[in-house]
Amino acid sequence: MHGFQAALRRLWRRRGWLNYALLPDAGLFAAGVGLRRLAYRMRLLPSWRAPVPVVVVGCITAGGGGKTPTVMALARQLREQGLQPGIVSRGYGRAGTDVALVKDDSVVADVGDEPLLLHQATGAPVAVGADRPAAARMLLEHAPATDVIISDDGLQHYALRRDVEIAVIAADFGLGNGWLLPAGPLREGSSRLKQVDWVVRSGGPPQPGEHALELQDSKLCDLDGAEVAAAELAAGTVAAVAGIADPAAFFAALRAAGVTPASEHVFPDHHRYAPADLAGIKTDWIATTAKDALKFPRDAGPRVVVLRQYHALEPRLIDSLVQRLQQA
Repeated sequence: MHGFQAALRRLWRRRGWLNYALLPDAGLFAAGVGLRRLAYRMRLLPSWRAPVPVVVVGCITAGGGGKTPTVMALARQLREQGLQPGIVSRGYGRAGTDVALVKDDSVVADVGDEPLLLHQATGAPVAVGADRPAAARMLLEHAPATDVIISDDGLQHYALRRDVEIAVIAADFGLGNGWLLPAGPLREGSSRLKQVDWVVRSGGPPQPGEHALELQDSKLCDLDGAEVAAAELAAGTVAAVAGIADPAAFFAALRAAGVTPASEHVFPDHHRYAPADLAGIKTDWIATTAKDALKFPRDAGPRVVVLRQYHALEPRLIDSLVQRLQQA
């Protein structure tokens, strides 16, 4: 499966014969996207407005775009401004679709890996569910102090009305070949970026009119959260393990943190690890992402180290956003 995902990203970077062959399907996809959005605009499909402002963070591309670190940064920085943000998410990959509240003792199978990571990393209340309005209602019921809702990956989920839209673009991938699914990676046409309030570029310098998601700090930690020095890893061999949409970005970040892997192991995004997945790795250390670490077997051992990254949005974006929220 992970080979298929990698092949898709390679396909979506170019405009070859297969992309051209898929253009009729992309046309049908575009028609469906347009009709669905029109149906919400004309109130043919129901939508719900929360009693507090809603900030949507999402991508117009399929696959990883940096939305999770953007949501983390946004939640932390809004809290620093005195707000009480809560988060709603689809909870991709979890066992059910019913609405659920993420708790400190929740497990990935029940709430999904990214919502659990968001809750642990930010301390914000998080509710998951395919029905975004129902998730928002549960969030407000259990965390009534919430005064702003962040909708994770909610750009195309129009059932929950929004006051602010933030689109995130991965610097190394951009918009790919610029075509809609399945001929390209786009969920919506590139013109959609002109309709959002802010565009954030993750993992690289922003283009004119965009804002940066900046890496502030990164730490290597064991599974209990204790910091591990890069020099300690350098004394042995390290295998890098990633089951995310863009594993190459993690491998690059690991090297930037001073760790040179002896081998790289790629698994599908949201992969749930079994002991057999790691049993064949014979290095002294296994380095992985914070999202992957949530799904490692409990007996993965003390040789596992997690790269934890801390990002921040530009202060001018946060200042403008807070002003907008105060007017909403």
